[in-house]
Amino acid sequence: MWPGGKKGDFMKRVGDGRFYLVREDVLTESMVKTIEVKRLLTNGEASTIQEAAKKAGLSRSAFYKYRDTVFPFESIARERILTIFIQLEDRKGSLAVLLGIVSEAKCNVLTIHQTIPVQARANITLSLDVTMMTITMEEFLQRLKVPDFVDSVTLISSGAL
Repeated sequence: MWPGGKKGDFMKRVGDGRFYLVREDVLTESMVKTIEVKRLLTNGEASTIQEAAKKAGLSRSAFYKYRDTVFPFESIARERILTIFIQLEDRKGSLAVLLGIVSEAKCNVLTIHQTIPVQARANITLSLDVTMMTITMEEFLQRLKVPDFVDSVTLISSGAL
């Protein structure tokens, strides 16, 4: 028996505005290709849905099935606050280097918390307004990992303002 008595009622409630954040590797191939079609259209690499779907190797019907339900992480909200946890080797100027990366990406620092170094290691927690960020979230996190003094970068939370 379907909750609510009818199959259609259950499906409507399941899909009624609930969102989940999932890693790309657990999405179906059609969902990943739908995101690629949207990217091709947005970037002007394709001028029609048919052209973009062909380039991505996706049928138009599959695109239409997922187009209103699958979104890249950074497009969910226009105004966003991210909290990032960074573990690093304690070196003079390391915070300045990281803040330079944040600034280059056009993020606004809301809070900074740095622990006192223990055994030449420190932790930094940054809360950032990424509304005006000029690169993708994945690219931003990768750039934060580049300096050789960074051990790890973890996205703790994100949410709308």
